[in-house]
Amino acid sequence: MYTTDGVTADVLAVIARLNRWVSSHAELPVPTGQARLLALVGEMEDARISDLAQADHCSQPTMTVQLKRLQDVGYVERRVDPTDKRAQRIKLTEAGREALVAMRAQRQSVLDPWLSTLPTDEQRTLAEATRILEGLTRRMAAQSG
Repeated sequence: MYTTDGVTADVLAVIARLNRWVSSHAELPVPTGQARLLALVGEMEDARISDLAQADHCSQPTMTVQLKRLQDVGYVERRVDPTDKRAQRIKLTEAGREALVAMRAQRQSVLDPWLSTLPTDEQRTLAEATRILEGLTRRMAAQSG
């Protein structure tokens, strides 16, 4: 059986470096951390603040402050949780959805020229690796609930 000796660390390090490089070269309308949170809100649409905090590994007060910043620029909105009036649910506004699409396009435009320099066989390999990683993340998400 094949072991993942070093592969796991390498995959994580390369993805992190690539993400940081692209983020540092993209022109985003909000700081990178807020852009990341906007994407998380989009993924967890209509989530409770406590669930967002848990997913982002931060405290609920920290998440509340970060969400307030996104709310102030009109990217997210809060509503009372119908099942627990003490809690709030967060969702993207139309402006937030548009900003998220634009930010993703901006990040893509930073990386596309570099990927286009790869030979065709490496582009195909990268596409296959992306498909594999996507399947893996879906299985991980399904198992963790």
